[in-house]
Amino acid sequence: MLYAFFWVIIQTPGNYPKESIQNWRILTNKEIYASVKKPTVIETIRLNRLCWSGHVQRMEENRIPKRVLYMNLETTRLRGRPRNIWQDEVREDGRIVGGEGWQEKVHNREEWKNLLRTAWNRRILHVLME
Repeated sequence: MLYAFFWVIIQTPGNYPKESIQNWRILTNKEIYASVKKPTVIETIRLNRLCWSGHVQRMEENRIPKRVLYMNLETTRLRGRPRNIWQDEVREDGRIVGGEGWQEKVHNREEWKNLLRTAWNRRILHVLME
């Protein structure tokens, strides 16, 4: 989407001197994210996933979302590489954001909120675009 947006700007004729238009070029996504300094979509998804995980872990044991999250389905897997499950992704992101003891920090809501806010501001879950 950003590619198309910048392509339109570059191709739009205007009252610009011809020399300045020749120096324009299409920016890559990596350059755009570096200049904007905003979280990428992937970072936003990962942080929201951690936020929801903390919310569910603080729930009472009999609540439906918590029971569904930790439900063990007796099914067979397909051949090939095992697919990543949601809990593995949360575990990995939690370890990146909060270190090894991140699961104890989840139960203190204020500490967890501050930890996620710090991760958001410092872009700890930043993934380099290729």
